Amino acid sequence: MARAAATVLLEGGLGRPLPPPSTEIPTRRLRLGVHGERLHLHGREQPQLHSRERDAQAISHHYDVGNDFYRLVLGPSMVYSCGYWPSGPDGDLDAAQRGKLDLICRKLGLRPGMRMLDVGCGWGSLAIHAAREYGVEVVGVTLSREQRDLAVERVRREVPGRVEIRLQDYRDVTDGPFDAIASVGMSEHVGRAELAGYADHLADLLVPSGRLLNHAIAAVRPLQPRKRSAPSFIERYIFPDGEILPLSDTVTALQGAGLEVRDDESLREHYGLTLRAWVDNLQAGWDEAVALVGVERARTWLLYLATCALAFERGKVTIHQVLAVKQGPGGRARMGWNRRAWTDSIGD
Repeated sequence: MARAAATVLLEGGLGRPLPPPSTEIPTRRLRLGVHGERLHLHGREQPQLHSRERDAQAISHHYDVGNDFYRLVLGPSMVYSCGYWPSGPDGDLDAAQRGKLDLICRKLGLRPGMRMLDVGCGWGSLAIHAAREYGVEVVGVTLSREQRDLAVERVRREVPGRVEIRLQDYRDVTDGPFDAIASVGMSEHVGRAELAGYADHLADLLVPSGRLLNHAIAAVRPLQPRKRSAPSFIERYIFPDGEILPLSDTVTALQGAGLEVRDDESLREHYGLTLRAWVDNLQAGWDEAVALVGVERARTWLLYLATCALAFERGKVTIHQVLAVKQGPGGRARMGWNRRAWTDSIGD
């Protein structure tokens, strides 16, 4: 009993609460801000939720923590989204990420000469894969300066002249049309209030018979009204202003934009394996991670990744790849008769 009490005291379990980690973002989302009014936090007026200014702040908070830190967690692939593990846990992270990139390209039906938009392009891995393996021209957009800088460097080394990386909000992309659009791990930042406009804008950028793939985390069940206004741990320290919506919301938005939903694939178990691999990477490189970002951020990330792994494994959240097409004249979709075109040889 005495030993337990001593542990509680050492960990700050008694007495005044410990101060929160300094990595908390000051523009965290409160319920009062969801409906568009301006917030006053820490004595400062905050931009409107999902405005261009606020989205840029939120993205910078999460992604501009250092490319070396992300390389430590993600591995050489520099892909920060669910991998594709066709053989289950017998595979490895880099192969799973290559398989996921190829799965997306196949679902989009990429062919030489096509033009593709990569919304939320990260460090350029999908754009580079599509250009190198499928011969397409790619425009990638991100709101993270650090992502943009590394992606530009990688493009220059690996596929010069085939990929353009921009520091740009997807809403400001006006130089369509594109034959294919990929949005991977990005629509979670869009928010329910902006989802219809997001779908409308991307649909407008597609050519007739062009395809859109939306890869996003989703709620397993319809969302219930929140019982409290305080932000969650992930909202405060990891993903400010992020919204995890049910699949039905995404499908409704795509259909409302005039797109025909042709396929959906849940990769819930795949994300559990991916997150476990990221946890392993962070733990293996713990001393380096602390040196790069400090112990507070390293701890919040370890808790975030481990908690998310459990959430996917236990079915609390899921992830979907939704494939939609903008019908051409007479309903032309130019889609295959079955999934075999994009599933054969994936992960080999």
